Amino acid sequence: MNLSYLLKGLSTIKVLVIGDLMLDHYIWGNVHRISPEAPVPVVQVNKDTYTAGGAANVAINLSNLGVKTKIMGHCTMDEAGKKLLGILSGKGVKYLPPELLFQAPTIVKTRVIVHSQQLCRIDREDTRECYTIDSAPGFENMLRQALSDVDAVIVSDYAKGVISQSLLDSILKIARDLPDLLVALDPKPARRLSFRGVGLLTPNRAEALALAELPEPAPEEKYPIEKICRRIHDIYNPEILIVTLGADGMAISHRGEVVEHLPTVARQVFDVSGAGDTVIATLTAALASGANAAEAARFANAAAGCVVAHVGTAPIDYQELEDWLLKADMEYQSIL
Repeated sequence: MNLSYLLKGLSTIKVLVIGDLMLDHYIWGNVHRISPEAPVPVVQVNKDTYTAGGAANVAINLSNLGVKTKIMGHCTMDEAGKKLLGILSGKGVKYLPPELLFQAPTIVKTRVIVHSQQLCRIDREDTRECYTIDSAPGFENMLRQALSDVDAVIVSDYAKGVISQSLLDSILKIARDLPDLLVALDPKPARRLSFRGVGLLTPNRAEALALAELPEPAPEEKYPIEKICRRIHDIYNPEILIVTLGADGMAISHRGEVVEHLPTVARQVFDVSGAGDTVIATLTAALASGANAAEAARFANAAAGCVVAHVGTAPIDYQELEDWLLKADMEYQSIL
């Protein structure tokens, strides 16, 4: 099944991303000695690079696929925020609503990379309460207008504060009046939020266990994917559930039953940072364009295989994905 045709139809799709915007900062360098001040390496910095992180990376992935993309979240006009908005604007992503001014600092994650390995991560952020956006004057009307103008909305929750129960309730309430709107959610189970009835749910293996309220299986036990999917369906009733399983690929579940298990097509894994963003972006775009769950999952599986082959948060590249889709098709055919 050649899925490269899906790429051609994505330019007509419109998606809104709502979630935790972050600036990803990378410090690249080398280590040649240990500090005389403490038993730590001395990093000789070669360069600094900046990319969109969190929900902003989801938006960049969509835009790189040709999807008309808007994003809503907390971004202050500090130095980091201006840099992040510049990255988004440069990729054609429209930030909504620009008239809202926030006070908390823009979230920045700084990673120190030495010889292609992450040495440490430094986070700059405020408390969760500082990043809420739905209490702003006129926000619900703004949200309703934004949702009425798109084919899908992706709720990208990094547990930083933008995604609250009240915001989720507003999204789902408005979506009930928009039957053609796909609501996709990348969840954070620790938040204990209620989101019953979303169109697409994309937890990873650890998140799926937590959503199903099941303990981690013992080393000798098989990962209980069938039980997990049944419990998640009973509790949250998603229309489509796709569990990403890392090296074990993806499981597609419909009405609590695992209907297909896709093997991974990744050939090299250097860094899984941002892979979940790529998965939900490609899944949502494919579904919104009319693909079925199996086609969308294969599409996303190939995209994930692309991005994990890069060091650092790397959004999908259109040409690279097109090439990988052809390779993935041959891979699946050899397995069948």
